[in-house]
Amino acid sequence: MLSKNQIKLITSLQQKKQRIASQLFFAEGIKVIHELLESKFELVHLYTTQNDFQEVSNDKKVLIDDSELKKITALATANTCLAVFKIPSEKKIIDSGLILALDSVRDPGNLGTILRLCDWFGIGQLICSKETVDIYNPKVVQATMGSIARVNVNYIDLESFIVQTKLPVFGTFMDGKNIYKENLPQEGIIIMGNEANGISPTLETLIQNRLTIPRFGTLQKTESLNVATATAIVLSEFRRG
Repeated sequence: MLSKNQIKLITSLQQKKQRIASQLFFAEGIKVIHELLESKFELVHLYTTQNDFQEVSNDKKVLIDDSELKKITALATANTCLAVFKIPSEKKIIDSGLILALDSVRDPGNLGTILRLCDWFGIGQLICSKETVDIYNPKVVQATMGSIARVNVNYIDLESFIVQTKLPVFGTFMDGKNIYKENLPQEGIIIMGNEANGISPTLETLIQNRLTIPRFGTLQKTESLNVATATAIVLSEFRRG
């Protein structure tokens, strides 16, 4: 059985301020929860409609019915399980290798997909401006499909970080150099910008290497690529070398 206080706490975690205050977040779905259980994240409680997750001790597992799950889910169609985890302390930034930086990316689906791309392409460090959507937003957690457990994420003042770094800094612009014709290094910082406005003007002045993904369409009418799609292309090119 779910108590009213449990329902109130879990549903409140859909709000960023409540996640910060309680230092908790939740994840839904068997795959995502299993990935988190096998990682650095500390489980607080697991709520499930099935007799599963045998590795979880009974004092942390609560069997509920479908109607109860519907009261706490953030999904349009409830899954079979939801788990509450503690938000871990941010780890020190790894200032080496390839680093991806996000400047005010606001869409949860985009951030979740970008985290999966970091995981796929072996990018261990993702740094985000403080205006970027919260990594522990339920929609972000869902979209990562477990990759949130394998990528180090930090929210920082991007301008200050870029000013002090010794790594080469790259950004994507409409008027940059053709990414397919550049010799790209295996170390550096790649900045991807906001969905509507791209990279902010203040950050743009700090970027030494301007890249573009050229358009091949005959009419050349498409204004831009989705930021997650563009990130996939850029990371693929850097890894291709």
